[in-house]
Amino acid sequence: MKNTSSIINDLNIGQNVDKTLKKSYQEALKDEDFKFLISKLKVSEDVLSKNTSTLEECSQNYKKCLSCKGIINCPYKMPGYCYLPKVVEGNLTFSYIPCKFQKKLLEQQKYLDNVYLFDIPKEIKEANISKIFMKDSNRFEVIEFIHKFINNYDTNKNQKGIYLYGNFGCGKTYLIAAMFNELALNNVKSAIIYWPEYLRDLKASFDTDFKDKFEYIKKVPLLLIDDIGAESVTSWSRDEVLGPILQYRMQEKLPTFFTSNLDLKALEIHLSISKDGIENIKAKRIIERISQLSEIKTMISKNLRK
Repeated sequence: MKNTSSIINDLNIGQNVDKTLKKSYQEALKDEDFKFLISKLKVSEDVLSKNTSTLEECSQNYKKCLSCKGIINCPYKMPGYCYLPKVVEGNLTFSYIPCKFQKKLLEQQKYLDNVYLFDIPKEIKEANISKIFMKDSNRFEVIEFIHKFINNYDTNKNQKGIYLYGNFGCGKTYLIAAMFNELALNNVKSAIIYWPEYLRDLKASFDTDFKDKFEYIKKVPLLLIDDIGAESVTSWSRDEVLGPILQYRMQEKLPTFFTSNLDLKALEIHLSISKDGIENIKAKRIIERISQLSEIKTMISKNLRK
């Protein structure tokens, strides 16, 4: 139990700290940028004085933001965001706020929210029709298909997709992603899923959101099943996941796209082999659904990943 003198000492320490904070705050008020910043904050001087050092840092950051020419020149760890104070329910808080350039960029990229991506790299997310590699005639047939699909989508939302197979790195996924992004500008919803990883994730979600993940992919207006044939085949993945997805999309005439390094014959062989043995009939059913949903196209082109 503390005696009277120690309690008095504690009180004196608290008073000295308060005096020091208030003195620092009064010094900071001499800076016009600091003064301007806190004028926007409707909290007590006591609260402000306890956060002087952070507020000074914020005012310096804000001053730099006011004279900034664009995100490319942003000096902060999170480009496009400034660490600033705000009052929430009477309390002073600090958070990263997007600057005017970042807000504009976010608005411009809002259309990308229409494309659901699962385990897909950034370059595919940002695929753009205008950046398609055009110096290889082996790509022209697929590019022509994509342009026709986009132009006809408003009047025919039940067009066939394509089963696109070819060599590694030739840009199969990029082409279809660029088409999806172009349609996303008109609020068309789509999904691109890296098939091997989607199956692993789906299996791990039995006790959580399995149904939501499965139903969304089954019913999304446009779907790309990326790298089919690279997965480890099981009866479950083929008959309980892939089969029902394709069957539903075939019945509803939902455009469905596939990329693969295997032609259809090789894919049929791949799908027929599982730990349960050779199941040719079940594999053939999958191939029949793919053929109903898509046009088969080959693209052997330069490896753009080198």
